[in-house]
Amino acid sequence: MKEIKQFGLIGRNIDYSFSRNYFKDKFNSIEKLSNYEYINFDIESIEEVNFIFSRKNLFGLNVTIPYKEDIINYLDEVDDLALEIGAVNTICFENQKKKGYNTDILGFQKTLETNSLDNFDSVLILGSGGASKTVKYFCKKNNLSYKIVSRHKKNNYLSYKDIGKDILSNSVLIVNCTPIGTFPNINYSPDLPYNLVNDKSIFFDLVYNPAETLFMKKGKEIGCRTINGYQMLKFQADESWNLWEKSIK
Repeated sequence: MKEIKQFGLIGRNIDYSFSRNYFKDKFNSIEKLSNYEYINFDIESIEEVNFIFSRKNLFGLNVTIPYKEDIINYLDEVDDLALEIGAVNTICFENQKKKGYNTDILGFQKTLETNSLDNFDSVLILGSGGASKTVKYFCKKNNLSYKIVSRHKKNNYLSYKDIGKDILSNSVLIVNCTPIGTFPNINYSPDLPYNLVNDKSIFFDLVYNPAETLFMKKGKEIGCRTINGYQMLKFQADESWNLWEKSIK
């Protein structure tokens, strides 16, 4: 009997996650991968990750909210790019070591390129967690003006109350990097002053379930272009798979 090769997703409240079905379909589509499985590791605190790492047949992991930053302290090595970003969403097991990578950045870049999303003057990043660090890195590398909005005023972040017409008067790429609006809490959206948003702005919600969030609906009512996080998720998942394949061979 073939040994089962296990992959999985580390996160909190991740029953909604796309990853398990996506990789299950990928494994089923490739005949030789009948001994591969993908598991959701839904944990309440990052300390529980040690129990996951103790499993014998782990070959790769994804990491999602809220552990993309905290997971770094539990790894043996971190790729230079992921270290510079400050967030890990993919783990490979290489030479008995746990190494962290960031494939979100590729997913974000490819989504913008695929949808020709380049006609904006600045970026407004909603949230200050691991996903926001990826967007911040993208902005810095491309010399884009950006501001980060957080519920807690720290590190020169703005609070939602600080957002005025001066920030939203031009064409702004507004990226929701928070889980607000994710199923089943679909009647919630970030606390933006939507009445001040320019209709040339773009609403990019990294949430993908539901396909159209309340945040996106509000953007559409203003006349803005909207996009959800599904494409980004697919791009980063495919890159995760590329990394795992290299470490397995």
